[in-house]
Amino acid sequence: MSSIAPLLVGKRPGGPEIHLLPAMANRHGLVAGATGTGKTVTLQAMAEAFSRIGVPVFAADVKGDLAGISQPGGGNAKVEARAAELGLAPLAYSGAPVALWDVYGELGSPVRTTVSEMGPLLLARLLGLNETQAGVLGIVFRVADDEGLLLLDLKDLRAMLEDVAARAKDLTTSYGRVTAASVGAIQRGLLTLEEQGGDRLFGEPALDVHDLMRVDGGRGVVNLLASEKLFRAPKLYATFLLWLLSELFEQLPEAGDLEKPKLVLFFDEAHLLFEDAPDALREKIEQVVRLIRSKAVGVYFVTQNPTDLPDDVLGQLGNRVQHALRAFTPRDQKAVRAAAETFRPNPGLDVKQAIVELGVGEALVSFLDAKGMPTPVERALVCPPVSRIGALGADERARVVQASPLRVKYAQAVDRESAYEMLRARAERAAPDATAERPAPAARRETRAEPRAERPAAGRGAGSQRQTAGEAMLKSAARSLGTEVGRQLGGRVGAKILRGLLGSLFGGRS
Repeated sequence: MSSIAPLLVGKRPGGPEIHLLPAMANRHGLVAGATGTGKTVTLQAMAEAFSRIGVPVFAADVKGDLAGISQPGGGNAKVEARAAELGLAPLAYSGAPVALWDVYGELGSPVRTTVSEMGPLLLARLLGLNETQAGVLGIVFRVADDEGLLLLDLKDLRAMLEDVAARAKDLTTSYGRVTAASVGAIQRGLLTLEEQGGDRLFGEPALDVHDLMRVDGGRGVVNLLASEKLFRAPKLYATFLLWLLSELFEQLPEAGDLEKPKLVLFFDEAHLLFEDAPDALREKIEQVVRLIRSKAVGVYFVTQNPTDLPDDVLGQLGNRVQHALRAFTPRDQKAVRAAAETFRPNPGLDVKQAIVELGVGEALVSFLDAKGMPTPVERALVCPPVSRIGALGADERARVVQASPLRVKYAQAVDRESAYEMLRARAERAAPDATAERPAPAARRETRAEPRAERPAAGRGAGSQRQTAGEAMLKSAARSLGTEVGRQLGGRVGAKILRGLLGSLFGGRS
């Protein structure tokens, strides 16, 4: 039996408590519900519960109101009323240890990755490339890898694109066809990405995923990614989260089933991860979600409707919290039926009817039991968080950022030698060699002025050379005579005399 206490998530007034078993937390989960039904508060309560048992958390803070988890709660009448209703009063208010991150480096410590770590598949999705253009991007990555050229930031990728385009004909046999149109499309995509501020995501020092797995005083650190601005670029937001998931899968060792997870991720607005994703990327996401639990990582998708997620992913989410859904249209009603069917039935509960009747902060809950089986769905009130609900003020946020031990590590960007510098050095070395191979301008003028008779021709001896020199002298005299005659007799007549004279001298036309 586990020595770690289960996480209290919800309770029915006068009824049993509903717990999430830490040993089953790596079986992933879902927090769903319409806007305004309490998903964010549920996410906050679950995050601080994981933190209390020493499990680090990563969450995307889309609206900016999760950062209050860093401060003790109190003074909220609705929270106190809910605690009293559930028999939990008085609450022991406290904040969780928090690290704030921001791709733009404005509301938290900068978070970066390199172009190479992002990889061609995710980058192609980020740039909105079609299959052909994505194939060219893959060639660029392969050439860079084969030639030992590091792709760290966007200027490295640009330089590599220009180099591959310039050598397209030579590379076709070994790597495949590279067209100017595809290279141009990739360059345009990079320009759009820069306009969205996405260039700040790429560079060094790159995020070490182990820095997301810290424990402070026995409590797991809650890592919050400031996403209010990032969310305005949905592909950038989604691609970063997918990169993080992939990076964790690749870097963490196999751990099997532990008493509690090493890390729990909450992905808000999760439908964006799959929206417009090509089949190859969707298959990779589904594979990573299926396998990452063996690395002791739990992934919790937060979205409005369970049907926002692919069936293959939804089927892997064993722990579920379903807030209210609206059923105003036939499409909404169909979504309600689909959501109801994902739960293990409870004979005493009409799930389909309950989903549309739930109040704010109320949910249908089903977690995995000790054998990994879903428990029958229960209707419950979600336990309130003991940290503050709401956003941080500017001064409070600044203090949290300054207090982070990782601030110095990631504050200053580093630009070491990579593909851009190496390709530029290669071009500079090649430039003097190309100049040396070309004749100097003066030498070329001297060659043009040199009489043809003085350049030995193939198959000619010395006598032939002297005869050719004589021909040159006669031609020169003939041109002078022709010019003089031309001035006296007129242009056309002079030209005829010149051609006739040259013909009689050399047995043919000049």
